[in-house]
Amino acid sequence: MRGVKRFEDLDIWQLSVELRDEINRLTDAGPVAKDFAFRNQIRDSASSAPRNIAEGFGRFRPRSFASFLRIARGSLEEVRCHLLDGQTRKYFTDEDTQRLLVLQKRALAGTTKLIQYLESVQGDGPKPRDSKKPEPRNREPNQEPKNREPGNREPGNSEPGNP
Repeated sequence: MRGVKRFEDLDIWQLSVELRDEINRLTDAGPVAKDFAFRNQIRDSASSAPRNIAEGFGRFRPRSFASFLRIARGSLEEVRCHLLDGQTRKYFTDEDTQRLLVLQKRALAGTTKLIQYLESVQGDGPKPRDSKKPEPRNREPNQEPKNREPGNREPGNSEPGNP
């Protein structure tokens, strides 16, 4: 099994990018290129899926990633709606529409499966380390620990102002 180290390694991202690029190519010319509102809507929804997959991956938390994948999934469904609308308006041929719907369905199915997997993960991954050291238990803040003389340092610790 191959590992995923970058969002570019995800099949769903690759499929979404292919879908986005094909939609951009199809909307560059012909009557659809002059319908600015439609062209911009389908391009934006097609661009949203890979954008949200990448952003969610960068969050490095399963629940957060799943949340961004839900947004990507919604964008992929919006692309489907625009493709069907574009076919009805005769902006896209039946062949182009079917080819792009296959890409959309594959990206959608993979995204759904990844959401399901992320939701099954226990916990939410490692927490970032807090830069502040917690106060030792059983003593008041700024109080010297017992069994130490004031002003003496423990090995490995430094007094305030001394590195």
